[in-house]
Amino acid sequence: MKPPVYVTRRIPQAALEILRRECQVRIWDSDDPVPRATLLEEVAGCEGLFCLLTERVDTELLEHAPRLRVVANMAVGYDNVDVPACTARGVVVTNTPGVLTETTADLAFALILATARRLVEATRFLAAGQWKTWGPMLLTGRDVYGSTLGLVGFGRIGQAVARRARGFDMRILYHDPQRWEDAEKALGAARVALDDLLRQSDVVSIHAPLTPDTHHLIGERELRLMKPTAILVNTARGPLVDEAALYRALREGWIWAAGLDVFEREPIGPDHPLLSLPNVVALPHIASASIATRTRMATLAAENLVAVLRGEVPPTPVNPEVLPGPGHRP
Repeated sequence: MKPPVYVTRRIPQAALEILRRECQVRIWDSDDPVPRATLLEEVAGCEGLFCLLTERVDTELLEHAPRLRVVANMAVGYDNVDVPACTARGVVVTNTPGVLTETTADLAFALILATARRLVEATRFLAAGQWKTWGPMLLTGRDVYGSTLGLVGFGRIGQAVARRARGFDMRILYHDPQRWEDAEKALGAARVALDDLLRQSDVVSIHAPLTPDTHHLIGERELRLMKPTAILVNTARGPLVDEAALYRALREGWIWAAGLDVFEREPIGPDHPLLSLPNVVALPHIASASIATRTRMATLAAENLVAVLRGEVPPTPVNPEVLPGPGHRP
């Protein structure tokens, strides 16, 4: 009998086919998040859970799913999953790193350019019929070429953004708990303290994981350290930035502009304070949203889930310490 699994959202057909070959699949067949009550009911008899960052996998859920063996999270970040609670119950957690690196870096750099050169503001200006003539200082922005880029987090995505920055002859600084000596040499990057990075950078781009220690990593104190001409870009996780402080910083001129793909509480509505500011470029969490990348994320999550249920080592485990030894079959 095939093991039962639950999929919490409509996903690409290629991933569904991987699951259906080996599992009994039930799915929340919608583009909207599964209601919490439905999720708790559906996982009751499941051995596998294919979920997104919108689902909270915590002690409550685990108690509703005594047969659960694997949580396959379709994201590189897994702050929505209580990994220690899963580990204590022998539940394998997997994620989808690597496959979204270049696509996310593309979007981060697009935000840098769009924010620096006021592209969204200029489009609105044009659409509103405000363009009357060419003007010497009309919608002037900031130069990206030759400026200083500060990367908060220098893992796969941070380094991919640095590779793009080299083409713009940018000076590259990074802050990370780990030193990346090979990447420093290859990319001409310098590791500095966070405060020094904030003081020196023309663009600060965040690529750190969300943990209890990094919640509100960028708050009022940090924003006040930045140049009044500086740009903040966040394509990582919204709660890394204190949005109330960011709103004040942008409105009062502590910093020049912000490009945001993520927010503290998602989704946001049209009345969100940051959307009222002309110096904000805001996107609906689409950093990895290319057709190829989202499909590969889904298939990797499916491959992870199926591997665990076969008793095999999944491609990208988060808590490998709970994996069985070689040759184990369920």
